[in-house]
Amino acid sequence: MVEENTGEIARMFAAAIRRDPTRPLLTWYDDATGERTELSGATLDNWVQKTANLLVDGGGLGDGDRAGVLLPPHWQTAAVLLGCAAAGVEVAGEPGPVDVLFAAEARIAEAADWPAGDRFALNLHPFALPMRDVPAGWQDYTVAVRAFGDVFPAYPRGASNAKPADPFGLLPGDRVLIDTATHPDPRDWLLAPLGAGASIVLCGNLDRAKVPGRIASEQVTRDLS
Repeated sequence: MVEENTGEIARMFAAAIRRDPTRPLLTWYDDATGERTELSGATLDNWVQKTANLLVDGGGLGDGDRAGVLLPPHWQTAAVLLGCAAAGVEVAGEPGPVDVLFAAEARIAEAADWPAGDRFALNLHPFALPMRDVPAGWQDYTVAVRAFGDVFPAYPRGASNAKPADPFGLLPGDRVLIDTATHPDPRDWLLAPLGAGASIVLCGNLDRAKVPGRIASEQVTRDLS
């Protein structure tokens, strides 16, 4: 997402929520663990605005600052990426010095390539429970972010002119099933659906035997697995 305009991403997400903040916007499955987490637009927005406040009020960051994001496709990754956009913090595409670093617990070892000020670790628990053991020099993102308000004053509210590339031809109201292994880029699994006005059924470790039943139960209209 480093090439994307952060303000346009934030306005695009705000527009997606306005359509119906109560409907499921992002539903997460992990077929290796049996996890299912469903977030309405309002719930995801709560996480996004808290993340923006964490960055701005907690870290003093804003326009022109950079974040490293070592996270797989996941609902918490969506909160981090969209929170960075709301705060005007760009996501770096290559290893190097950054102002803040978000890393999955399994990727902490890669942090040596990303010198950073604040560092937040995520265990990606389906219910965002705290980490049992927080690595030295890191903060637990899910604990830290809860201390911040869920209204970000600088959150873009105007109309969006963002037109993210959509190679899938998605339509407003589509419910899109996405395999994270096939579409790991957030431009595909996050921005393209949001820009089209679609909702997301994001599947990690997808068990293809479950796809037909999931399409039916989640009322999927587009299968990108």
